Amino acid sequence: MNRIHHKLQEDKKLLSIYFTAGYPQLNDTVKIIQELEAHGVDMIEIGLPFSDPLADGPTIQQSSTTALNNGMHTALLFEQLQGIRDSVSIPLILMGYFNPMLQYGVEAFCKKCNEVGIDGLIIPDLPLDVYQKDYEALCKRYGLINVFLITPQTSEQRIREIDTASEGFIYMVSSASVTGAQEGFGEEQKRYFERVASLELVHPQIVGFGISNAQTFQQAVQNTKGAIIGSAFIKHLTQNGTNNIADFIKGIC
Repeated sequence: MNRIHHKLQEDKKLLSIYFTAGYPQLNDTVKIIQELEAHGVDMIEIGLPFSDPLADGPTIQQSSTTALNNGMHTALLFEQLQGIRDSVSIPLILMGYFNPMLQYGVEAFCKKCNEVGIDGLIIPDLPLDVYQKDYEALCKRYGLINVFLITPQTSEQRIREIDTASEGFIYMVSSASVTGAQEGFGEEQKRYFERVASLELVHPQIVGFGISNAQTFQQAVQNTKGAIIGSAFIKHLTQNGTNNIADFIKGIC
């Protein structure tokens, strides 16, 4: 069974952390993963830096630019992750845009993910129908769960289509804006959380975008299985490097 499936079966709300590979320093990737697991994080999304990250806010864009300038690229990330399963057991998900995967070669990319112990992919710019037609078989061959996104603008019909196509969890984008931390969720977002919960979907939802502290984490998980923190953690890395990761996690849950 995929590690994501095991984690979703746990009787707890899940905390997933996103960070950009190769940031703040080129060789920080493995240390950050190990530190996050050591301090209780349930899943990790490793961001593959890209030169044109349209869905990301300024914090993640800046980290992506820095990582690329540091020399991070797809092949190097796989080199860094070689042997990661000797020290890390929680689910690891690669999140990135489709272009770098296409340039690497999609089957070669999936095969390498399997070799180093990646459990899933989040590819925001890969449409569901294209995935099903051209790449679903590849992901299944290499044991990868592809995670699909929904937003407040996603229709009920589309949400149910995504639920049917999903194998792990549904990434529930909290707002229509780009990524970024915020202090709290408004009434419109809360209604969106409640609306999706009322659909009684087969697959659990994990909320991303806008979670930055204990308050927003608790609001996000009230009707869902868990929440993802990205921009706020990257800001922490910007200010502290890889130090005090434990303090950041303790401030969330």
